[in-house]
Amino acid sequence: MSDSVMHDKGSKGVSRRRFIAGTSSILGAVALAGHPTAAQAKAAAAAAPIDPGAHVPVLVIGTGYGGSVAALRLAQAGIDVHMIEMGMAWDTPGSDGKIFCNTTSPDYRSYWLRTKTKQPISNFLGFPIDKNTPRHTGILDAEEMGGIIVYQGRGVGGGSLVNGGMAVTPRRENFGAVLPSVNADEMYGTYYPRANAGLGVSTIDPAWFDTVDCYQYARVGRKHAQRSGFPFIFVPDVYDWDYMKQEAAGTVPKSAVAGEILYGNNHGKKSLQQTYIAQAKATGKVTISPLHKVTSVAPAAGGGYTVVIDQINTNGDTTTTKTVTADKVFFAAGSVGTSKLLVKLKATGALPNLNSETGKGWGDNGNVMCGRANHLWDPTGKVQSGIPCSGIDNWAAGGAFAEVAPLPTGIETYASFYLSITKNPNRAQFSWNAAAGKVDLNWQTAWKQASIDMAKTIFDKINAKEGTIYRTDLFGTYKIWGDHLTYHPLGGAVLNKATDNYGRLHGHPGLYVIDGSLIPGNTSVNPFVTITALAERNIEKIIATDL
Repeated sequence: MSDSVMHDKGSKGVSRRRFIAGTSSILGAVALAGHPTAAQAKAAAAAAPIDPGAHVPVLVIGTGYGGSVAALRLAQAGIDVHMIEMGMAWDTPGSDGKIFCNTTSPDYRSYWLRTKTKQPISNFLGFPIDKNTPRHTGILDAEEMGGIIVYQGRGVGGGSLVNGGMAVTPRRENFGAVLPSVNADEMYGTYYPRANAGLGVSTIDPAWFDTVDCYQYARVGRKHAQRSGFPFIFVPDVYDWDYMKQEAAGTVPKSAVAGEILYGNNHGKKSLQQTYIAQAKATGKVTISPLHKVTSVAPAAGGGYTVVIDQINTNGDTTTTKTVTADKVFFAAGSVGTSKLLVKLKATGALPNLNSETGKGWGDNGNVMCGRANHLWDPTGKVQSGIPCSGIDNWAAGGAFAEVAPLPTGIETYASFYLSITKNPNRAQFSWNAAAGKVDLNWQTAWKQASIDMAKTIFDKINAKEGTIYRTDLFGTYKIWGDHLTYHPLGGAVLNKATDNYGRLHGHPGLYVIDGSLIPGNTSVNPFVTITALAERNIEKIIATDL
């Protein structure tokens, strides 16, 4: 948004009215009531989705981290793979010439089949900022279930489309609590390096960080953390830092520096579309069906599995139901998608031999959010990169790792914002609700109190040292903590419990889980590097022994 919208020309300050108007528009109050272009419709029609009655050697359900790793490595081993993706391909620009809409102006591309945005920050200065948008198969799903909102990416590339790209490998000493049945030497010697290379992980240039305006918010976060005695660390990311330097210099179209994060990134971010999926497609052995949703997997009479798939349109309506067969099926629909599907298939008798661990061990990675109101001498900057690059590590002492997060409003807010990952011990279970014909999750919002207490070990101390207070206007009226959501769903088909130690589902040979549902609820940091590394480990074993 241009300065002229935010400020009266020539004025030194911002009126309260303009401040609210400007901020709410950035955080999502301006909904562009746009609709798909003819080019988008044509591209969707030109895609070659899976044929009814098709037989495929391997079907992968989902195109996120685990599914993309599996598809690439299987293809490299000479095996034909078909991937099924519920969301869109995200390869065709809209009428504004961009594939993704901006955080500041959510339109039909923003949310998955909602008629109103459901933003993580729902209020500002006492005003609700969610706005109406056209119902569409948008990129971000805010799925409400069991006392929690689970944010998930919808489209080819899954969560990689909508996350901040923070590519964190857990500290070695914490790994035993994350995946106790997995050899840490192998993970840190082979699979974490392989995942980081495949994802294109790198770290910000510290000298550039120290000077550029778009990371003033993170420098304020560093100063406050260090003055309270907390370790401040730079966190690797999958963003192209050279591109961001050019953005900041004004020589290329702005993406992160324009605050793009929630609803996709148009330029510098190395999502799975640019890494694993691009490599997989280049083999010529991987095809993808977007806007397809698997509803059933059951043993086929002649061996392998019968898979029922609904093809949907951009309104979410089923247009065709297809039945195909696959020799092997990989569940990679994400922690929630895979868990819900497996629980339903076990309960309804399609996959009766799945064991009693199916649906258990689900957690939120201890996510909780908060904001702090800084003094006027600690401005955080009106230009903020949407890509976070740093964190505060109090995991050992207080059970919390806090990402220093952007609040890209386009105006000065004097606010520091954080997403904390905590050692929350609570785990939920998915179960089949026969009466409603759906899967329920028994998570309780009250369970987030453990996360709040752990996050407070950082922020109470910083507030006391700095003489600052928590923001109370971001998550409702007089509500300090964003305790209603998670960006990091994990578990539900836990490794070495619901599956064997490599993701093979018990009781049904040829069925595998290869996504975040294998990880029991917590990774101590942002989870996608661990999901990717575990998938690299598991698929290597499966190719060597099962194929």
